[in-house]
Amino acid sequence: MARICEVCGKKPSSGNNVSHANNKTRTVWYPNLQKVKAVQDGTVRSMRICTRCIRSGVVKKAL
Repeated sequence: MARICEVCGKKPSSGNNVSHANNKTRTVWYPNLQKVKAVQDGTVRSMRICTRCIRSGVVKKAL
């Protein structure tokens, strides 16, 4: 299963960890995805949504 937000499309980003000695190693940062029951087009479904979308109110959580 892809680690992608179903609302905004946020996905993993990659780059370097840089130590104090300036050593560089490749790393990946993943979005903070949560499984949420949300209302979409009038139906309740389970979605993987990033916390920024949940917090900003883009998604309506099912009660």
